[in-house]
Amino acid sequence: MARERDKSARWPTHLRMLAACLVLLGLAAGEAPPAGKGAGCAGRRSGAGNREEQAEVVTRDLAREETEPRGDLSRPDHGHPAFQERAAERREMVRDQMELREIKDPNVLRAMRLVPRHAFVPAAQQTYAYEDRPLPIGHGQTISQPYVVAFMTETLALGPNSVVLEIGTGSGYQAAICAEIARAVYTVEIVEPLAAAADELLKKLGYRNVRVRTGDGYHGWPEHGPFDAIIGTAAARDVPPPLVEQLKPGGRMILPVGTSFGLQYLILLTKDEEGHLQRHNVMPVLFVPMTGRIEQSVE
Repeated sequence: MARERDKSARWPTHLRMLAACLVLLGLAAGEAPPAGKGAGCAGRRSGAGNREEQAEVVTRDLAREETEPRGDLSRPDHGHPAFQERAAERREMVRDQMELREIKDPNVLRAMRLVPRHAFVPAAQQTYAYEDRPLPIGHGQTISQPYVVAFMTETLALGPNSVVLEIGTGSGYQAAICAEIARAVYTVEIVEPLAAAADELLKKLGYRNVRVRTGDGYHGWPEHGPFDAIIGTAAARDVPPPLVEQLKPGGRMILPVGTSFGLQYLILLTKDEEGHLQRHNVMPVLFVPMTGRIEQSVE
């Protein structure tokens, strides 16, 4: 009888172990999001949604580690304290200003949640850093409103191997957003104090995949072209021809075109594999004017 009791005592234990394994397998299957899905609207959910978002971020980061080059052109490790500050405000900004207005690219949404916009505005403007509006950064220039930054970045359709040219560095915020997604960003700023300050800040925050140059953006940065994507953050009278030349076949360019006193439009310029261009008016905007060579009369 003692032997029989021993058998009956062991049998429920086996059942319990089997049931526990089944439960764990069921949880694992239910929480693993499909590749490439879930992150676009994860910010609207809590609980399981947050776990899906974390899994999505890990998946994308692992994929990047397999494709991106190592060494100097590497993305930041986000170790600077600014990345941890005001994170709740950034999540709210993304939810209310971007997701509700149909920004869907998960990499863009992730970058907007990560990059500390308050670090890129003057101290007097930091209270308003996550409001839906542009802010002055000195020298007659502004940092674009967060939605416009996200919209323009999404329109470029950046990937982990993209090389980007930015015209108009400003404080460096747009370059940082692009650098969270792309392999490398080359950015040109005509206002020397802004270029110097942006270069220092981007290095301080760990953006080793961003290069800043002081110069006239009209001429681009041909030494590092052609580029997969070009983004302009100041309004030109028309698209500068050197930028068209530096756009790689299959590339995309977005920039505001118009005068400082007239109507401006965001222009999307695409170049197919044969070098043919297509131009689309995307939406009306208001940007500070591009200065330098572009101001000369068109002959």
